[in-house]
Amino acid sequence: MPDAMKSTPQLVYLAFGTDIYQREAVFSIVSALAHSTAHTDARQFDIQVFTDDPQFYAKLPVTTHVIDPTWDGPHHYHFRIKHAALLSVLNEYEKAVLIDTDTFFRASPDILLARVTGGRLLCNAIGAPLGESPSLPSQSIAHIRQVGLLEASLRQTNSGVIGLTTADKGILEHSIRLMDDLRPLAPELYTLEELCLALAAHGTLQLGACTDLIHHYWSRKAQFRAKIQAWHTKHHGEPLSTAARADVLLVNDRLPRPPQPYRGWQKAVTALIAKERRQFIRELLYGCHDYSNEFDRACATAWWDKALVNIEERLGKPLSAEQMTLWLADPLLKLLAGRHHPTLHAHLLGRLTSKQVV
Repeated sequence: MPDAMKSTPQLVYLAFGTDIYQREAVFSIVSALAHSTAHTDARQFDIQVFTDDPQFYAKLPVTTHVIDPTWDGPHHYHFRIKHAALLSVLNEYEKAVLIDTDTFFRASPDILLARVTGGRLLCNAIGAPLGESPSLPSQSIAHIRQVGLLEASLRQTNSGVIGLTTADKGILEHSIRLMDDLRPLAPELYTLEELCLALAAHGTLQLGACTDLIHHYWSRKAQFRAKIQAWHTKHHGEPLSTAARADVLLVNDRLPRPPQPYRGWQKAVTALIAKERRQFIRELLYGCHDYSNEFDRACATAWWDKALVNIEERLGKPLSAEQMTLWLADPLLKLLAGRHHPTLHAHLLGRLTSKQVV
């Protein structure tokens, strides 16, 4: 290891674009600090944030950096920036873990960092072998096969976490080259960055996962963002206060749904509603339950928005404000929604009105 290489492990975040990504990153960082077993002065890791809006992190013990404008590469592929940012840190530090913003910690970062060892790629999750994946577009598969990279045994990786030692940073250089080569051939492949990382590591590094340590909410993002927005609204002024850290632990990885017996009762009762809108009403009621957890209660509008998207997809057309008014006037819905009905009514009609104006 070169003498200039620094030994303190690094947690690395990349946050740019709209404010929600910055708020996600702040929450993830505070969750790391809340779970840390060491006092601030004795903490065994540092945190670096590459961002286009450093003011979000002014009250956090992090080092911020500007994002190199060349990191998106010749094809301006924004996920390429992840690998370039982590590579820049590994050019200076012995060990680093890049963590996506849409994450939060379940346990101490020290445990996560201990899993980063030579000869190993730490990722968030290890997927099925490439040959068993139904999710890759056939055109992308054809291009990968064309350039001789298709290996059915290759395990896919979820790169919500990428942990490496500097001795293995060549994997990132390899994955960046693959992205530059394959991006024009498979522009429709959203997960190209993850695929290139898996291709670069295949046969070279062992794979490790950390879903037990970090929750990556790439699915049902609206509900988790609602929880995090509620935390940010409450604590952005003092994100490291005792109350803020305690509330971080209340933001759990479960989707807030009424208890099963209650859902079963609702399902039986809503069988009286016309079939066309029965499922719509049931989904609305997810947001009308009086959850004991305040951050679960914050998901109400996310559930209502998702119910609207789902019904319009099932119908194959947008709902009109008139039709929504009629549906929301259903006496059974009013009874089941209870005190939440006026807020539900105002929110959905507001959504439809804004859509029609646009």
